Amino acid sequence: MTNLTTFIKRLRDIMRNDAGINGDAQRIEQIAWMLFLKVYDSKEQDWDVDEDDYESIIPEKCRWQNWASNKDAKTVMTGDKLLDFVNNTLFPTLKNLAITSDMPIKKSIVRTTFEDANQYMKDGVLLRQVINVIDELDLSDYHESHAFGEIYETILKELQSAGSAGEFYTPRAVTEFMALMIKPKIGEKMADFACGTGGFLTSWLKVLNNQIKTGKDQQKYNQSIYGIEKKQFPYMLCVTNLLLHGIDVPQIYHDNSLTHDVLDYTDKDRFDVILMNPPYGGSEKTEIKDHFPNDLASSETADLFMSVIMFRLKKNGRAAVILPDGFLFGTDNAKINIKKKLLSEFNLHTIIRMPGSVFSPYTSITTNILFFDRTGPTTETWFYRLDMPDGYKHFSKTKPMKLEHFAPAMAWWDERTEITEDGFPKARKFTADELARDLGYNFDQCGFPHEEEEILAPMDLIQRYQEQRASLNAEIDRVLAEIELAMSNKHL
Repeated sequence: MTNLTTFIKRLRDIMRNDAGINGDAQRIEQIAWMLFLKVYDSKEQDWDVDEDDYESIIPEKCRWQNWASNKDAKTVMTGDKLLDFVNNTLFPTLKNLAITSDMPIKKSIVRTTFEDANQYMKDGVLLRQVINVIDELDLSDYHESHAFGEIYETILKELQSAGSAGEFYTPRAVTEFMALMIKPKIGEKMADFACGTGGFLTSWLKVLNNQIKTGKDQQKYNQSIYGIEKKQFPYMLCVTNLLLHGIDVPQIYHDNSLTHDVLDYTDKDRFDVILMNPPYGGSEKTEIKDHFPNDLASSETADLFMSVIMFRLKKNGRAAVILPDGFLFGTDNAKINIKKKLLSEFNLHTIIRMPGSVFSPYTSITTNILFFDRTGPTTETWFYRLDMPDGYKHFSKTKPMKLEHFAPAMAWWDERTEITEDGFPKARKFTADELARDLGYNFDQCGFPHEEEEILAPMDLIQRYQEQRASLNAEIDRVLAEIELAMSNKHL
């Protein structure tokens, strides 16, 4: 068994000497495509045994076992020969594999994974050393394969500090808490329409795994997840992640969920459960709005994804969604209309206010988890503020959020009571009428009392300012409209 505890360090030490690798983001992307091929090769060896007529979509010369494996030291490629093969044979071949509409997903994912993949290394000897370290992994050994799943999780975690790549990673404490609270059941199908590296999908599988009793249960388990990811790099990481978790046919699609008309969705496009952390803080092209009803059209990605979620949740289905504070207090037309739809057509039963820095260092914007289901309109909504745990001023790479930090919220969940601390509400329920009529759809309740000014990173500060300005402008427009209406009625 390879020394898994030093696996990442060994790769990092080798790649630091290569002139083609510039920073952690490129290092992780370089490792990612090699890991995918190693994991996929291990799966293919199983499929070769299990299926009499199995035929690989990858040409023989490009299969990992035939060019990367170090079993025959005399014939193994290295140096310029290896570099030439990878750059001029392997990558062009995998990027242009012939796929058809009826091809099984487990085959077509190879081309999709490599469509925009990059090979950065310039030293063929160092490339051979990296490949050798990866090839040492014995993924046919159950215990080593399981242990490597944990190592892979560490690789994904490192994305948080690898520049913009952090946007693809939701802390596992958060995904596991949401999966636990949503209470998965065998036979249900869960979706994430911006699945990143697959954190929600694997957390769902982890909770559901305890319910497998029969072979039929196992089959339903294998088919219980569905994901869409717009960007190629996290798509590659996600597919590899699911293969490592034993999902031989990952139903993960390289696509943009916002480019489909939401009014066209039918029952077959809907899911029992949706778990998501929609991208936020960004904006989409103007034409994206054309796929949404006018009253829900927004330039903010989080708003658009909320509409997709509402249109794709089955009747009696359940959802848990992470959204920034800007959604809660926002009063622009699109946000108000989304919140109206949420209260009138869905049961928004719980909002968990998470402490700041949960997503540090990617963003310091405060986020929230909205739990709702499609069982009927909202009657009341509970708000619960999850405070920073004792001994923590903020979360960081070395002191990340852990599942145990959700313990107060989990203890409160089943026997809900209103809580006030130091004169501020920590847990409180509001009727739908109160949220709509009295509070004007302002869901910013049971927030964090700040004794001192909150210091945000520059880009987060700009985003917060833009959200508050949009909210204020919408409120001004609403008041002016009321005044104009009153004036016009007076002159009639």
